Amino acid sequence: QVQLVESGGGLVQAGGSLRLACAASGGTFGTYDMTWFRQAPGKEREFVARIGWSGVRPDYADSVKGRFTISRDNAKNMMYLQMSSLKPEDTAVYICGRGSGRNALWGRGTQVTVVS
Repeated sequence: QVQLVESGGGLVQAGGSLRLACAASGGTFGTYDMTWFRQAPGKEREFVARIGWSGVRPDYADSVKGRFTISRDNAKNMMYLQMSSLKPEDTAVYICGRGSGRNALWGRGTQVTVVS
């Protein structure tokens, strides 16, 4: 069965940058939409960014527009989230998702902590 594994999280100072990656093991991204979500303690999971199979016209949450960039490499079954100008409010577990609805698949997440 396919598994999604996130990496690249860590501790970073406010204003800094971090690059997250999501890799598929035992399967492929195929033509599924790929999505980044995040969840902070005591808060519900929120949408961060989504990219279609072609990589054209990705969508972003208003809170991260202009600061985060989502990309994917279908041949390598990899997805990335380049995070810049990080704020303490960005602190959360970042979760990779493939597809949506009943076919959705989720990773376990990677912790991002931004300190001022």
